Amino acid sequence: MSMAAANIGMMDGAYFVGRNEILSWINARLQLSLTKVEEAASGAVQCQMMDMVHPGVVPMHKVNFDAKTEYDMIQNYKILQEVFNKLRIEKHIDVNKLVRGRPLDNLEFLQWLKRYCDSVNRGIMNENYNPTERRYKGGKDRTHRSSNKSSKSLQANSISSRVSIDGASLTSSGPKQGKVYTMSDGENSAEQILELSEKIADLKLSLDNMEKERDFYFSKLRDIEILCERSELGHLPMTKAIQKILYAADVREPPLLEAHEIINRSLGLSPDETE
Repeated sequence: MSMAAANIGMMDGAYFVGRNEILSWINARLQLSLTKVEEAASGAVQCQMMDMVHPGVVPMHKVNFDAKTEYDMIQNYKILQEVFNKLRIEKHIDVNKLVRGRPLDNLEFLQWLKRYCDSVNRGIMNENYNPTERRYKGGKDRTHRSSNKSSKSLQANSISSRVSIDGASLTSSGPKQGKVYTMSDGENSAEQILELSEKIADLKLSLDNMEKERDFYFSKLRDIEILCERSELGHLPMTKAIQKILYAADVREPPLLEAHEIINRSLGLSPDETE
């Protein structure tokens, strides 16, 4: 088990998973309705994820799903750390950062957690696992409020149940105003909205991945630039060649050719010798 965790390095594909996919994964597995990764900052979600993949290891009766203060959150992370110790998982939990609720810190930890959970039993879920029941048995539970909130949200977004379009009611009782839609029309509209919502979610996920990849490569270029700015390296031909590529503005003139010329001149090579 420890090897599965130890092999998850910072360059692993796990850290390119977007927050929308992480939230969908948590909500689907644990039957929750989180909208932000920082809502998992209390550590309770992480404890239950470990309870799902390692039944019987997590003392769920000690997990506080209503944790709001740093003290209560830290208690949850202590439980999580004890679970890691039992399973010999060598993963550092930076509790001080996580309890502050900063999105990036919580996202990275949840990305690692998803990768780990997916590596246990090849990510196959235990069909007999009831996340709501497990939270209820925990004693300190917010399941009922979350379930009610989720239920209300689903009802509010369901075109075919109670919500009307252009002020028209889709229920059979009560006064009808404006254009009246049949249940069939409502169901078709709901399917279209669901399909568009899935496409939007996919686009957001792709955007998140692109932004993360952009930031990753930009940070590397910035590191190279800082290195080239060192006074003892500035006069070197290799430094000038690298800067030529970094600061090239006209893409029609490939900077690599000019960079090669700088290196060749420093080596005393003629154009014929480089061919």
